[in-house]
Amino acid sequence: MKANEKTNVMRTLDQKKITYEAHFYEADSTMSGVQIAEVLGEEKEHVFKTLVTAGKPGKYYVFVIPVAEELNLKKAAAAAGEKSVSMIPQKQLLPLTGYVHGGCSPVNMKKAFPTFLHQSAEGMERIFVSAGKVGCQVELNPEDLKDLTGLRYADLV
Repeated sequence: MKANEKTNVMRTLDQKKITYEAHFYEADSTMSGVQIAEVLGEEKEHVFKTLVTAGKPGKYYVFVIPVAEELNLKKAAAAAGEKSVSMIPQKQLLPLTGYVHGGCSPVNMKKAFPTFLHQSAEGMERIFVSAGKVGCQVELNPEDLKDLTGLRYADLV
């Protein structure tokens, strides 16, 4: 991906007049989030990954957590008001969200799902989330992300 290319995520942010900075890097879908933070030269606490889970049949939830952390499914279910949630199979990700593994963004999914951002982001000036393609992240204010997606902060790890 070239530095002057726009992703759908960036086009949405532009359309909503949300300030962001795009960061491009050489990557493949096997890179961990911690490796991406290192490539970006950022603290891993500021780089977030987007995870999609299923609750009751037909109910999906999006959780955005720091890349070095693991989603606590019990805490995630509690935040979503479900008895339990489970990670969706990787093969469902693209048809459900429009994004591939390693390039899943909480912005501009095919359908708006209830979205939760780990509470550590609350009060941060800037966080990084996927720009919707492998090799590209957007840096933005978490409150702008909240305004755009309707996300809620929660204890997720």
